[in-house]
Amino acid sequence: MLRSRLKTTIFAAIAVTLAISLISFPAESLAASTKGLNTWWKVVFPSLLPFFIVAELLIGFGVVKFIGVLLEPLMRPIFRVPGVGGFVWAMGMASGNPAGAKFTVRMRQEKQITKIEGERLVSFTSSANPLFIFGAVAVGFFNNAALGIIFAIAHYVGNICVGLIMRFHGKKETKEEISTKFSIKEAFRALHHTRVKEKRPLGKILGDAVISSIQTLLMIGGFMILFSVINRLLSILHITDFIALFVKIIFSMFSISEDLSVPFISGLFEMTIGSQLISEVQNTALLQQAVVVSFLLAFGGFSIQAQVASLLAQADMRLLPFLIARLFHGFFAALITVILWKPLYENRLSGMSLESIPAFLQLHEQPFSTIINYLLHNGPIITIISLIIYIIVYARRMTLEK
Repeated sequence: MLRSRLKTTIFAAIAVTLAISLISFPAESLAASTKGLNTWWKVVFPSLLPFFIVAELLIGFGVVKFIGVLLEPLMRPIFRVPGVGGFVWAMGMASGNPAGAKFTVRMRQEKQITKIEGERLVSFTSSANPLFIFGAVAVGFFNNAALGIIFAIAHYVGNICVGLIMRFHGKKETKEEISTKFSIKEAFRALHHTRVKEKRPLGKILGDAVISSIQTLLMIGGFMILFSVINRLLSILHITDFIALFVKIIFSMFSISEDLSVPFISGLFEMTIGSQLISEVQNTALLQQAVVVSFLLAFGGFSIQAQVASLLAQADMRLLPFLIARLFHGFFAALITVILWKPLYENRLSGMSLESIPAFLQLHEQPFSTIINYLLHNGPIITIISLIIYIIVYARRMTLEK
């Protein structure tokens, strides 16, 4: 009872403090809110919407079940998750956070994975997408395309390490039969069976895909705006500076510059803001900046973790294993960055100009910067048109149900 009351008091105090801060600093709150909104409707919404809609269609038409049967001999023995985990992993890497959580929850709702398998799967399918790592962080913040290679390797290899560790999660709770049989015939049979079981007409499947995807993106936008404001208010109230005092002690133990402590705290709440602030710190070794940014990219920030928590609440999966996995991922990514720095970056990549890097990594023009520039110019139009379509489809659905 005492613990419950204490929890209620803490939540109430936080809410009251937030409300008072919003009233006390309306201009700063509005600016932070606008910044979060701009990022969402210019980049996040238009870049994630196609992935979400296509994924919903693939699930509805049975393609994911087909992929799951094919990948079962790979995913089950390595990560102790069903073959459909391969689809979730690929979509998570391609589209970025929180796509891995969304598709994991979708698989759980489809009863294609168990609760424990879902908790394992979401732990290593949460990642930043290549567009953000290369285009926004490496080139946009550091103006260093070669640095993106270090970030990407550390990030994705770190996630594999997390998957290998989290395979032991719930070991005593489940017993799986590991299948090593690769059968295209069985995969096609599963594809056909899933399609036959789907009783919704094509129009409803497409409409459901649009509605589900946009509702998720609206939730993501709300969290982005909220944490952008919270991050700004914490800075104004000097709470960030207070927490940084403890972070400085930890950084000093690892010989990391204390100047990175405040940007690091900001990054714990919103990794984009933190990564940008870290790139702007002067008179600090690039290796130290890279290590801290790698940790933040892997940790994801409380904004993304809140988004994942909201998604996991739609199923019966627990949040704690995911949070533990984020810490593992952060430490793995930071460690891999340190290991790769001298042999890969200093000896091979540091002297590279953008012209000497292979064409697929020349980021000022192709492909990542081009995509970002396109989204910045046309993203708002895509977002508005998509929201109008969503309103029309949703209104029509409500009218037919009445």
